[in-house]
Amino acid sequence: MRPIADRPTRRSHRRLGQVGSPLDVADLRVRVQSVVDDVLSEQAAVLAEVSEELTPMLDALAALLSGGKRLRPAFAYWGWRGAGGEPAHDEAALRAAASLEFLQACALIHDDVMDGSDTRRGLPATHRRFEGMHRGFDWLGSPEGFGTGAAILLGDLCLSWADEVLLTTDLPPDALRRGKVVYDLMRTELMAGQYLDLLEQARGGGSVDRALRVVRFKAAKYTIERPLHLGAALAGGGPAVFDAYTGYGLPLGEAFQLRDDILGVFGDPQETGKPAGDDLREGKRTVLVAIADERCSPGQAAVMRTCLGDPSLDAAGVAVLREIITDTGAREYTENLIAELLETALAALNTADLDPTARDVLTELAFAATHRST
Repeated sequence: MRPIADRPTRRSHRRLGQVGSPLDVADLRVRVQSVVDDVLSEQAAVLAEVSEELTPMLDALAALLSGGKRLRPAFAYWGWRGAGGEPAHDEAALRAAASLEFLQACALIHDDVMDGSDTRRGLPATHRRFEGMHRGFDWLGSPEGFGTGAAILLGDLCLSWADEVLLTTDLPPDALRRGKVVYDLMRTELMAGQYLDLLEQARGGGSVDRALRVVRFKAAKYTIERPLHLGAALAGGGPAVFDAYTGYGLPLGEAFQLRDDILGVFGDPQETGKPAGDDLREGKRTVLVAIADERCSPGQAAVMRTCLGDPSLDAAGVAVLREIITDTGAREYTENLIAELLETALAALNTADLDPTARDVLTELAFAATHRST
């Protein structure tokens, strides 16, 4: 594996937001937010017919959906453009891509419940938000139980609304039928990956290969490969396009999650929006941790067993675990793996006849996904 100093760099690539396309990356984020806001407004009217007491549900979701990188809509939209999507359907394709923000909201809300996370994007996690509401009104029963129940229901609503947004998009019926096949597979793979992740936590982790299997199904396919496939399916792309998107999307998705794992341990809370070392307190059995486990001395392994997953782990304990991960070479190995996966992903973009602008943007998105601080 090559040294960190030899990792790919941006070279002559333009920075995000300066691509010069009709719908560049920065503009796409604004346009996706507009779709999200419109959907929330539409659903607010529906929920108001049920009860005004549902307003806190919409408020919690609006807070969650006001931020984020919009990666999945970006890959879906540029996957559509790359596969030759017709300009006349540009707005409809964007709306279809934006539906993935509601699927992502479902995943985040439920994931935070399963992990017992306190924060998300610098704000209280959804279940904690509802716990606080319960305490604030001094209601009966368990605040924790109320928070968990409300969060599960809100996540379920997001899953339903994601379907609704996609299937009411103004695209030809044949395009939507093709897209729905990919979308259904993506959701199944996501839930399967979530279960495998839950299983790894219960088992106390395992091999690097098992950790990578979780990454593939919980993150790589869901974050990049399937959104690209969704865009390609909506555009009527051929097998060569799907193959190129898989060759690009899977390694890039794995690299994206590996970067996330590093940030979960070494990231700056001011940039990540999560307390320092939160992944260590939650005991996440990431690839980074699995590599460290395989390379630990007996003494280091004993410390890992004691400290990893301790919710009361203090800053000193976080520092000790960081030192072990660094000293075992796990961090350096992971950084090198990210670089190799990025190189593999970029090479795959040249294996199909893609729209040149889309190819440029997908190249920039690859660097953005792997060279980020949040």
